[in-house]
Amino acid sequence: MSDPTQAITEYWDAAAPAFDREPDHGLRQEPTRAAWARRLTGWAPVGPADVLDVGCGTGSLSLLLAEAGHRVTGVDLAPQMVEQARARHTAAGLPGRFLVGDAAVPPTGEERFDVLLSRHLLWTLPHPQAALGEWVARLRPGGRLVLVEGRWRESGQKGVPYVAGAESLPWHGGISAADLAESVRPLVAGLRIEPLSGDPELWGGPVADERYALIAHV
Repeated sequence: MSDPTQAITEYWDAAAPAFDREPDHGLRQEPTRAAWARRLTGWAPVGPADVLDVGCGTGSLSLLLAEAGHRVTGVDLAPQMVEQARARHTAAGLPGRFLVGDAAVPPTGEERFDVLLSRHLLWTLPHPQAALGEWVARLRPGGRLVLVEGRWRESGQKGVPYVAGAESLPWHGGISAADLAESVRPLVAGLRIEPLSGDPELWGGPVADERYALIAHV
């Protein structure tokens, strides 16, 4: 894929209206919402922190973090996703800054954060290894990198093909925990893997593919 950015933007803009119908996207069911809130509590530091949510989508995880008292900045390539994230926070009466931009190179200048969160994003990126380096560089000393990833049975929204040439993306279809750990380990001081496949409340039901969180500190 020579320059997939426009196609990727158009794809996620088109997906935005139906995005929250997936249980783990919209978090509309209380058990799923509570399950993600519990996980985020374990991944984020105690007390208010500056969190950068890259590929924030419609802002469901950003909202949980804001509810916990954290200062959240969300970045997404798709303007329609960002618009929904802003509306979600406004409706909840909670602060949150949301920026349209490339999540692989967040448009946050020289700002540094205590936590960088990414969920189900790496498989969509043309240069995921470079993005990992960018993300680690956005963290303060002692900061945390939280990557929620997996190896998917399907890539893209159900019933909608992903962008043309997506099969050539380096991590199309996701990446295993072992392979992602190998990619991240040289960039950080330490990391751990938290399996997530066995927690059906996170996904709105049982899943059969590999899903996990990689939590690293710098």
